This record gives sequence, structure tokens and C-alpha cells, in this order.
Amino acid sequence: MRIGVDYYPEQWDRSMWQADSDLMAKTGVKLVRLGEFSWSRLEPRDGQFDFQWLDEAISTFSRHAIGIVLCIPTNCPPLWMYETYPDIIQAGPDGERIQTGIRGHRCINAPMFLYYAKRITEEMARRYANNPAIAAWQIDNEIEAYPCTCEACRGQFRDWLIDKHDTLENINAAFGNSVWSGEYSDISQIKPPTAYPKNWQNPALCLEFGRFASDSAAKFVNDMSQIIKRENPRAKVTANICFSANQPDFYRLFECLDFASFDNYPPIIIPEEGRKTSSNAFELDMIRGFKQKNFWIMEQLSGATGSWTYMSPTPRPGQIKGYAMQAMAHGADTVMFFRWRTANKGAEMFWHGLIDHSNVPSRRFTEFADLCRTAQKLSVIETTELVSEVAVLYSPDSHLAFGIQPQTEGFDYISQLKSFHAAFARCGVNVDVIHPTADLTKYKAVIAPAMYIYEKDAAENIYRYVIKGGTVVMTARSGVKDQFNNCILEPLPTVYREIIGAEVKEYDPIGSHEQTIKDFAGNKFKCRQWCDILELTTARAYAEYADSFYSGSPAVSMNRYCSGVAYYIGTVCDQEFYESFAGNIMKQTGIPRLKDLPRGVEVTTRTNGLDDYVFFFNNSDKEADIVLPKAMYSIIDGGDREKFTLKPYDMEIVRK
Repeated sequence: MRIGVDYYPEQWDRSMWQADSDLMAKTGVKLVRLGEFSWSRLEPRDGQFDFQWLDEAISTFSRHAIGIVLCIPTNCPPLWMYETYPDIIQAGPDGERIQTGIRGHRCINAPMFLYYAKRITEEMARRYANNPAIAAWQIDNEIEAYPCTCEACRGQFRDWLIDKHDTLENINAAFGNSVWSGEYSDISQIKPPTAYPKNWQNPALCLEFGRFASDSAAKFVNDMSQIIKRENPRAKVTANICFSANQPDFYRLFECLDFASFDNYPPIIIPEEGRKTSSNAFELDMIRGFKQKNFWIMEQLSGATGSWTYMSPTPRPGQIKGYAMQAMAHGADTVMFFRWRTANKGAEMFWHGLIDHSNVPSRRFTEFADLCRTAQKLSVIETTELVSEVAVLYSPDSHLAFGIQPQTEGFDYISQLKSFHAAFARCGVNVDVIHPTADLTKYKAVIAPAMYIYEKDAAENIYRYVIKGGTVVMTARSGVKDQFNNCILEPLPTVYREIIGAEVKEYDPIGSHEQTIKDFAGNKFKCRQWCDILELTTARAYAEYADSFYSGSPAVSMNRYCSGVAYYIGTVCDQEFYESFAGNIMKQTGIPRLKDLPRGVEVTTRTNGLDDYVFFFNNSDKEADIVLPKAMYSIIDGGDREKFTLKPYDMEIVRK
């Protein structure tokens, strides 16, 4: 397991590079990430390249056998490029060019930007692609599905629509443009969504533009990757990502890349409400699902964050090491910390790194050094992976569509996925977060919340899975829209009615109002946001509403379909319901569960097919006592353990 750091040699005097590399080597750093924002130093003038300083930086670290993650710096074009070609600047929803001055303002579809982006990538690939010091390449930085409305994007959006729909008449039909007299009579009339709120605008147009922007991001990443691969087909290429409002379809974006990577900033403060743990476990499992294999962390929490907002609290003792180990527990093979040094200039000077402005290694650095020592003991798990019996399906199209037309107060798509994920994880179960069209045959239970947008391949995949004996769980707001974000004229859940064995005869968007459901065992749970009032055909009631005018009506159903079982949850409940429900699903499907885990303790298992390694992570600010069913060997400390106490944010790994 490798620990690395992000370093910006262009921001520091050369006299500091050697001392920093010496300390990195002494501490146990194995990788350093360079170059992601350095385009103005690499090409200070049009066509005038300066790689000498980068050569020197790479040499400085590689002489310590520290590998290099080399970044293509296309996120931040030099100012001379913006001045010479102002049409490479993104245009906002109002059609006006956005202000430059910070990062990420280039349009990835602008012809002149693409010319220069490809050129700098070619220059770097020719120079470094076969350099043995280069461990991997990173393309751009935290790329998004940019909602740019410049002339280039408008033209390419029109071409994209014609390629997909063939004719203007088909576009009008798909968009429902007879509404509000919005029919196009000429292709020039097609424009991206405007600055009006999205829920005021044509939902089909908004969804298709989001898909176009996502495809643009994937194409840009693929184009840059291919340039590197031409120079060295064995080069390992990725793109670091974060979750944002303009989130692309990451399944498509990573198709052409060798592995997924993520910028990981877990929450520092544990919420007091109910002593429930706030965790990044879902996000980590989601990243693993984009390629369905292990991943890297390109930026890991190093200190108090502060740039776009007020400074956050500083990480608590144990979090620097613990959150890195949590990432490993969920499939990260490499964790790189942002950043080695806290910047002393620029907007990010209070987004803290491992070494503060004092220039004196602190408590956090000491903890980081301890992590590096621990990582050296973990070579035994380098060839392991997570194997899961539960999958949660994430639909990029449905996620995008919910953002266009919010359903009711408090209704959030991702929160529903997280509720199910947390419920199964609470029982020590590995959970995959995967695309709805992925292979489902290896899972004993598949959770498919709010499949809002109809995707033919996804629906057929779910049906096949249940027909062959699988157990699926679906929820309210499934089958609502067709592929173009228009409502389907059938009783809900439309295409899923047969498998569910029930129809929605009416729904009640209750928002923040609280109601109660009662399950078959008499247990009562609170629900909010949405209530589907079900009429059963072949299904049986699992839970019923206990109040409102539909008291006694089914709220949750269970239907046997061919060789499998389909559940439907017509409302959004408190976490206690999902934990109870997950326990019943595990009992019915034979998924092993750990009982009586202390609140906040997360358990995952990595395996190489012969040996299983169980990770116990205490993601809480209270000590936790763990009693094992039998003595197991500790990978971290050595020796057999039957029980142990985890300090806050502490990790133990045992061989099963």
C-alpha cells in the first residue's frame, strides 16, 4: 500500500526541493504528484516550452525512488492564451463569458483550447511517457460536465442532438416542444438551457444538455489519454474527480482510463444527532464501482480546509491516519495527501497541508509519518479486492433528472442510496455501488432506489436478475419518466409494475411532514417526503401507513416473481427502518451479518481468494470494544487477537 503527497515545485524556491524530498524519503513517502496547475511555467509563451525545471524536480524525487504522478495541466491555461483567444473562456447560462482569474474557466470544446491542450499533452508525453520514474498520469483536475453555452458548445450540442435524433421533427417530439409553442423550425433555434431556474425550463432539453456536457468531458479525457498512450501504450492514466453540481457520468468518463481516482475530504466533525456517524464510506464504494476495481486517492485530507468557504475545524487526533486507512478498507491501493506543504500564497493558503506555515512538522505530520510506517506492513493486502454480496444501483441519468425537477421538500436521490448503503454496512457487509446495467448475477441482494428515468437496458437487467432468483429492492419515484425526461402515461411504477406486483393508485408529496408506517411485525417507523399509496395485485404488504387518509394502505410491498423476490418501498423513512429492513433482507437471502457492532464501527473485508482480511474502523469520537468470534491474526501489530479496543478513528486489520 503506497502513501504519497501532492507537491507544487513551481510554488517553492528550488532550495527547498531537496530538503523536502529528503524528508519525504525519510518519512516513507512513495509517490509525489506534480504539475497539475503549472501550464504557465511549462509554456510561458506561445510555443516556448520550458521543461528544465520539471526535469530537475522529477530527478530530485526519483533519486530517492519516489515515483511521480505527472499531471496534464489543462485545468489552468496561461493568461496569454485567454488574452489571445478569448473565445476559449466558458460562457455562463446567460451567454456571457465568465470572469477569469481563478482556475477551470476554459471551455473543453473550444477549438483553440483543444489545439493547445493536445499540444502540451503531446510535448509532455514525448518527453516523459517512457521515463521509468513516472508511475501514472493524471489528466486535468476535477473535470466537470461544464454547462458552457459558448458558440462552440452551442454548435456541438446541435450536432450531438442531430446525430442522436436524426431530424428536427424527432427532436421536437422528444422534447415535447408543442408545449408553450416551443417547436423548432430551424436547427439554429436550438440553444442550451438559460439562466432561468432549471425547473422552469424544458426538462427534456435540460437532461439532453447535461448528457451532452457529460459526453464532452468523457471525450476530452479520452482524447488526452490517447495522446499519452500513443507514446507509451503501457502508461497508466487516470483523472482525479470530486462530486459536484455539474457531475458527469463517471462510468463513461473512466471507460478509457486505467483506474479511477478521487479527491477525498471526509467530514471532520461527527454530528451529535442520535450519535450517528457521518462517513465517506458510500463515496469510496461509489468510486470503486466506476471501474469495479480498486482505485487511488489523489487528494486526501491533511488539515483544516479553507478556500471557497470559512476554514473548517482541524482534523481530530486519529483522523489523518484513520481516514486514509478507511479509504484502503474500501479499495484504495494508493493514498496521496493534499498537500505536503500548506501554500503561503494564493487563494488556497488556508487549505492546510501536512506542514503548516510555521515550517515545523506538527501533530498531523507525526500522525502522517505513523501512517507511512503502518502502510509498509500492509504488503500482504496489495493483491486483495472487495467482493460484495449486496449492490446499490446508481443511475447518473436519474441523478441528473432529479436535479432538474426537485420532487418535494427534502427529497434527495443520493441520500436514499446512502441510507440503504449505511444500513447494510452497519451489519459488516461489503456493498458495491454500480451502474444499473452492470452484471448483477453475483449479488444476493440488489438495491435500486428511485429509478426515475427509464433506461431500457437497466430495466431488462433488473428483470433478468429477479427472474433468475435475485432479490431486488425498489422505491418510490421509479419508472416516472421516459428516456427523454417526459412522464410515462401508465400507472406507476410503469415498466416495473409487473415485477413489483403493485400499482401506485395515488401519491402524497408530504415533504417535511412526518408520518408513521407499521411493518408486518408491528414495528413502527417514521417516514417523510413522499408517500406512494399502493394497490396490491400479486404482492403482499410488508408495511402499512398508520395515519393520514390512507391509513391501513400498503406502504411497502413484497412480491415473488418467477424465482426471485421484488420489494417496493413507497416512502422515505428514518434510518432505523432501513437497518431493520436490511436485517430482514440478509436473513432471507443468507447474507452473513455481524451483530452488536458498536455504533460508528465500520467493517469491510478484502480478499485474495485464499485469505480474507477484515478491516475494523472506528469512525466515531468514542472508544469502541470489539469481540471477535474467534482468535484472528493482527496484520498491524502481529499476534492473535480475540478482542481489542479501538480508539477514535483507529483501525485494526485481522486475517480471518
